[in-house]
Amino acid sequence: MSANQKVTVVGAGLAGSEAAWQIASQGVPVILYEMRPVRKTPAHITDKFAELVCSNSLRANALTNAVGVIKEEMRRMNSLIIRIADQSSVPAGGALAVDRDRFSGGVTSTLRNHPLIEVRNEELVTLPEDGITVVATGPLTSEALSASLQEMLGEAYLYFYDAAAPIVEKDSINMDKVYLASRYDRGEAAYLNCPMTEEEFETFYEALVSAETAPVKEFEKEIYFEGCMPIEVMAKRGKQTVLFGPMKPVGLVNPHTGQLPYAVVQLRQDNAAGTLFNMVGFQTHLKWGEQRRVFSLIPGLENAEFVRYGVMHRNTFINSPKLLEPTYQLKTRKRVFFAGQMTGVEGYVESAASGLIAGINAARLAKGMDPLIFPEETALGSMARYITTADPENFQPMNANFGLFPPLAEKIRNKKLKNEKLAERAIEKIQNFAQNVFNFA
Repeated sequence: MSANQKVTVVGAGLAGSEAAWQIASQGVPVILYEMRPVRKTPAHITDKFAELVCSNSLRANALTNAVGVIKEEMRRMNSLIIRIADQSSVPAGGALAVDRDRFSGGVTSTLRNHPLIEVRNEELVTLPEDGITVVATGPLTSEALSASLQEMLGEAYLYFYDAAAPIVEKDSINMDKVYLASRYDRGEAAYLNCPMTEEEFETFYEALVSAETAPVKEFEKEIYFEGCMPIEVMAKRGKQTVLFGPMKPVGLVNPHTGQLPYAVVQLRQDNAAGTLFNMVGFQTHLKWGEQRRVFSLIPGLENAEFVRYGVMHRNTFINSPKLLEPTYQLKTRKRVFFAGQMTGVEGYVESAASGLIAGINAARLAKGMDPLIFPEETALGSMARYITTADPENFQPMNANFGLFPPLAEKIRNKKLKNEKLAERAIEKIQNFAQNVFNFA
């Protein structure tokens, strides 16, 4: 193929990795740019592709949840990210959580060894003038490329803050105080639970809301996405916010006492060996010393060894309703696609899903075919529809959810049954879509 028939993918995160895989799977050569390790980011630790910088969970796996539906759709669309996630899974009840190293290692080796993918470890500061490009640089796009994109797009980025939870060594957890359980005994008992009395909670709460946070750059206004809010910000909204949020004890009876604790901090397995656990819902921007001081007040974590403290970084996203087609093409430059969190999809799975669509469409364009709009009845299609039709004046990132799906023809009052019907319709639609358009069996 000529240079113009190649597709350039910028960024090897979840979206970029999935896009590169989809493009190469259709026989189109790919040049994949990843600036790490030449240029570091504030959140990444390794130079591997698809590194998970926040939680290790890809969230619910069941079809009764929209993110479970989108994962199943992606399986049927030959998704690399979901295949490697399934192969790298660790116990997490009804969720799909992965061993971080096995996951990113699997994605990296697959792409680096693909005969149609050329990896270039360098920072791209402007987009190529020729050919087709998929921009998947994510929330941590370099300053130089951000400036170039802003000039090309003709309007400023939107942004919010994202935070990651601490990870502790299991051997440092006081197992005499914690207990293994999943809420309401649903699924396997995959979470370690640190129970608190009312007095212990009050002590912890006062320390949390008075703890010192890391400084924020003066020019960056603090805008938090509700789904990844720092625990200290949540706590400052009031005690009930955390007691009915990440510290909710409901359904987690303490087997040592036979009673519900006043509050609970849950820990979820973070690697296949079961040696690391992350603090569920405890994304934070506290200074590292403050994290050790405050979180050691949690029963069972008095002597916890932190292998990673919570971190926080600025996430950048574009005003997709103004800028993008539902194919993930830029309206003003149809040979440029965007994918990942910078489009306004929120979450690991949703980011990879956007890369899947952008990659498929970039490959089709390279082969002289029309890009495709995915059926809006599917989770994949409903996300694309949301980010391109939402109110551009109040556009905010969004996770996959059944509220984005078109309503069913029949009225169903039972929420569980309605969601099951929405899931059934979505899977049927994506299966037909895959077979008819891509001839995937």
